[in-house]
Amino acid sequence: MNIHIIADSACDLPVSFLNDQGVSFIPLRVHLGEKDYEDQLTIKPKEVYDYMRAGNVAKTSQASPETITNQFEKLAKDNQPALYIAFSSELSGTYQTAVMVQQQLLEKYPNWKLQIIDSKCASLGYGLAVRYTVQLAKQGLDLEQMANAVKEYCSHMEHIFTVDRLEYLARGGRISKTSAFVGGLLNIKPLLHVEEGKLIPLEKIRGKKKLYRRILELMEERGDGLSEQTIAISHGDDEEAALELKQLIEETFHPKEIIIHTIGAVIGAHSGPGTLAVFFLNKHIQEASWKS
Repeated sequence: MNIHIIADSACDLPVSFLNDQGVSFIPLRVHLGEKDYEDQLTIKPKEVYDYMRAGNVAKTSQASPETITNQFEKLAKDNQPALYIAFSSELSGTYQTAVMVQQQLLEKYPNWKLQIIDSKCASLGYGLAVRYTVQLAKQGLDLEQMANAVKEYCSHMEHIFTVDRLEYLARGGRISKTSAFVGGLLNIKPLLHVEEGKLIPLEKIRGKKKLYRRILELMEERGDGLSEQTIAISHGDDEEAALELKQLIEETFHPKEIIIHTIGAVIGAHSGPGTLAVFFLNKHIQEASWKS
């Protein structure tokens, strides 16, 4: 590939996939008690979910400037054009830090070409964008063409998700504590989505069957060309629920492909165990045939 691709751990794609495709990887950080970890490298998602199930609070932080600088400067020294697709700036400071590092390095390497995209996506919504970028790179597009195409793709990504316990989102400041208390008291499951990179509550639903039915309705309302899409499902250590939703989506929309992965440690530290999310496009964008 002429353009080197960079992603971070919030894309929730397996590290093995990123390595196989030559995508550089920036880990965000997870803090359990007094110990610090690098997401996907020195900690696995299940460790975080088990820690939270035991009543503990997991914390996270953005990728350090040093980590980002090390990744960027390797490419700058070789004058290798690069495209970094970043986790939503509304959910992490990693994007802003990357832009700061870019400006510093350009003083030293003024001819280096780097595009940084605020995906405004999370988890496998972001992961699908990374996969799409890999496909574009194999077509030989130049840096500006790739950046424009990826921005367009990200702008049409839908995130529909539910969490098992609202208190996890409240701990991370994603919703109010009052909302969390009322929801938990009534055993109501919330549906949320992402709008301009922010988590926005949609509605509250009681019962798993009604919840799944509403997710399918939202996919029908918002999706475009679902039968031709790759749809993604991510879960917070609840593969059974993910497979159940997958079957319903297959029966209803017959998509080209459905991928399932566990929500990574960083996002999982806020959404908690039992989270279930689905990602799809609201405008069909022709994907290149996959080349491994």
